[in-house]
This record gives sequence, structure tokens and C-alpha cells, in this order.
Amino acid sequence: MLESVGALTGSPWIYVVVALSVLLDVFLPLLPSGVLVITAATAAAAGSTTVAGAGAAQQVTEVPSLLALMLCAATASVLGDLVAYRLAWRGGERLDRAIARSRRLTSAQERLGAALARGGGILVIIARFAPAGRSVVSLGAGAAHRKVKEFLPWSALAGVAWAGYSVGLGYFGGQWLGATWVGTAVSVLALFVAGALAACLMRRPAARAAAASAATATAPTAS
Repeated sequence: MLESVGALTGSPWIYVVVALSVLLDVFLPLLPSGVLVITAATAAAAGSTTVAGAGAAQQVTEVPSLLALMLCAATASVLGDLVAYRLAWRGGERLDRAIARSRRLTSAQERLGAALARGGGILVIIARFAPAGRSVVSLGAGAAHRKVKEFLPWSALAGVAWAGYSVGLGYFGGQWLGATWVGTAVSVLALFVAGALAACLMRRPAARAAAASAATATAPTAS
């Protein structure tokens, strides 16, 4: 596995690629930013990569720094959230209509507003792990015109938690299972499992709210 990605993971460009991938996946959730972070951290678990050079010579290529990789991913995550938040803040009536047509965005916006108003933004952290959850929460916070001081600290915590988890998966997966495709695949699977659990946690409050609304609508009124 390391031979195929050694040229990238052994170059400073790995940090640029990771940063761009994480920054943009708030708008393009299909970008494999988590997989890229895990792959780079798995390479770091090997300590160094030996790449065959010309003739019998071999070249030892340095691998990414775990701390630099985590800081790069976390910073790009927060910047991406902030860009999406500001764009949604300035989106105007067109974006408001688009959100109103999306039950998922409307529900997330309402739950996020309630969570931030109570002084807690754990939903922002959970959403960072859910597929497209980061996009929904960042756009919802901006469209609802939540104060940046209410949203940004939780976004920073979410970015650090996600980056630390992804880097940790790649590194320890590489340490325990070897810096191979098997180790990377198991680490990526663990990331997907965390995403599925986060998606379930995000849906549960919405389901309870829908049930409460239905119960209120069908409750008999006092004559």
C-alpha cells in the first residue's frame, strides 16, 4: 500500500491535498477526505517508506507528521465550516426557500438553534462524523443567522475531534494490523461505523419532534 502512495505521503504536498479535500467536502460530501487522512496516518505508522530508485539504489522517503496532519485536517475543517456558514448567512431569500423545501435542513436548523440557545452545541460535533451532517449543520447555522461565537467554538471542537479520531484510526490501525491495505480498510470501516452512529443520533431528536408534533395535532381540544 505504501509503495503506491509513497510519492504523495512522502511529500509536503500531502498536507495541501488533505487541507483542500477537508475544506471542500463541506460542499462536496462525496470527497474522500476521511479516507485520505487515514491513509496518510497509516503511512506515518510505518515510520518511513522505502521507494525503489534508479538501478539498485533505494530512496528513503519521510512520512507525514501525525501532529501536522491532525492540525492541518482540523484547521481545514473549521475553515470549511466557516465558509459554508458565511455563505448561508448571506444567501438571502433564494437560500431560505431552498432550506424551507428541505425537511432535513429545516429540522437540523431548528434543532441546532435550540441546542445553541441552551449553551450546548454537541449536535455540531456529532454532525461532523455523519455523512453530509457537517454541510447540513454549517448551512443551517448560517441560514438561521446564529451568532458566530455560538457556532464557531463548537465547530472547532468538532474539527479537532474528527481529525484526531481519523488520524488515530489510521495510525493505530497501521500499528496493530500493519501498514497494508487491510489495516487501512479496517480503519476506514471504523470511520464509516462512527458516521452511521452519528447519523442515527442526529435522526433521533427529529423523530421525537415529529412524534410530538403529531401527538399535539391529534390531541382533542377542550370544549
